[in-house]
Amino acid sequence: MQAETDALIIGTGFAGLGAGIRLRQAGIDNFVILEQASGLGGTWRDNHYPGVACDVPSHLYSFSFEPNPGWSRLFAEQREILAYLEHCADKYGVRPHIRFDSPVSAARFDERRGGWDVTTRDGRQYRTRALIVATGGLSRPSYPQIPGLQRFEGKLFHTARWDWDYTGGTRKHPELHNLADKRVAIVGTGATAIQVVPFLGRYAKQVYVLQRTPSCVDQRRNPPTDPEWVQSLKPGWQKERQANFQRGAIDGYKPGEPDQICDFWTEINRNLNAKFAVDGPPGSIEDYMQVREIEDYLVMERLRRRIDAVVKDPETADALKPYYRFLCKRPCSSNDYLQTFNRPNVKLIDVSETRGVERMTEKGFIHRGTEYAIDCMIFASGFEVSYELKRRWGIDVIDGKGGLSLYEYWADGFRTLHGMMAHGFPNLYFTGYGQGGFNGTTTEQFSRQGYHIAYIVKEALERGAKAVEPSLEAQDAYIEHIRETAIDMTAFQRECTPGYFNNESEEVADATGQRKPRSFFGETYGPGWDAFQKLLQDWRDKGDLEGMVLTT
Repeated sequence: MQAETDALIIGTGFAGLGAGIRLRQAGIDNFVILEQASGLGGTWRDNHYPGVACDVPSHLYSFSFEPNPGWSRLFAEQREILAYLEHCADKYGVRPHIRFDSPVSAARFDERRGGWDVTTRDGRQYRTRALIVATGGLSRPSYPQIPGLQRFEGKLFHTARWDWDYTGGTRKHPELHNLADKRVAIVGTGATAIQVVPFLGRYAKQVYVLQRTPSCVDQRRNPPTDPEWVQSLKPGWQKERQANFQRGAIDGYKPGEPDQICDFWTEINRNLNAKFAVDGPPGSIEDYMQVREIEDYLVMERLRRRIDAVVKDPETADALKPYYRFLCKRPCSSNDYLQTFNRPNVKLIDVSETRGVERMTEKGFIHRGTEYAIDCMIFASGFEVSYELKRRWGIDVIDGKGGLSLYEYWADGFRTLHGMMAHGFPNLYFTGYGQGGFNGTTTEQFSRQGYHIAYIVKEALERGAKAVEPSLEAQDAYIEHIRETAIDMTAFQRECTPGYFNNESEEVADATGQRKPRSFFGETYGPGWDAFQKLLQDWRDKGDLEGMVLTT
């Protein structure tokens, strides 16, 4: 049993490192971070497949307390992002707190002591006052359930577990020469496949791209960072651009606000702002949604026309066209993906009728009665983001007061205060998407959550409280508030193709018994990100931990 710490964090991606840094900034240094792998970085450590890069502008994709104007390009590659995380771990002194090769299997609250007992899979035990779950949403690879998969005699691997020994090349030089005599199939055409497929087409003998649902793929404007632009930046530049991007991509611009990003993420709201400047603002939310739907259609039509302009074979081009609303799936950008289907060695196979690969054989896969022989199948099938929380987090047991399981407590949906704490689970904190504000830049989401959590941990310690948790009344009031102010996205989600944004189109009963798609993003705060941050700041400014029950 390790000596008790003030806090224990699970994970060393942006969420975990950010939480650790925020603790240190709050003056708390007695904590450990448990990391299941042998290195830090989370999804940016695990995903090192050829072509992997950020798909939002890199200058937004960093901690608010450590802005980085020096990214080499607009969309930085994985190696550069991982180096940034390593830099932050060293600069802010959190590396000595990390315990690598320490996957957590169980966490149980000790009511007598007022703290958590945490056990790793190799039997090590830690005692901590506060427990912060910062495992991220993209940590466990998802493998499709294909009939006959176990019969296949060739090579299988997931893009998040890229096998460089098999393909050839290295992370720095992704030249896949070992595939020159290989027939390769890749399952999936989401954000990962958009980056991988061009490399497979360039090096493999034959490539089959197995597509259930096409992605919307715009061109990627990816210039190198201009040194003169960097020199022109004034203090607060990143905060300003992140806020502008959030409104452009998610919440909607203020009247007359310029678009500082000007890419596919912000196109619809940019067009809406220009239209409202001429025609006047909409008279109601219904009018707004009607105008937005038209702009959505026009943007998607532009993307579909781009496919016709790039892809030479009309049948392939038609199959690649996304016939759904923008943001039904994660939008992508690439200057090489669509062009790859003009190669004679690349074939698109539409598996939408069977909702995935029909079945596997010893030598390959079956599609519409035809066997396609392959040497290797690669899964670009994403992560377990739409599965039950227990599988996503990979922690077998999280038991609060009275042995209550968090997984059972949340079986019918999140029940929290501010999305970061839950009644019955003292000193337990959550990061990620759950029941609160949503930011289109995950680094900003995690940074703000880490700040709020560190504030509560510090306040509890300074007040001599051994445990702090939301009262049931405060939690219920918050849940009522977030649901009363929510924007009902049910109709939109039902129109979308299956994916992790809408829980693969599977619906679950909400608190009122109504069946709705459960979004990967949980229950987001209807008034928007800025309003949610003001709600938290007002709560902190009161200084009395309103709604919290402190046990001394």
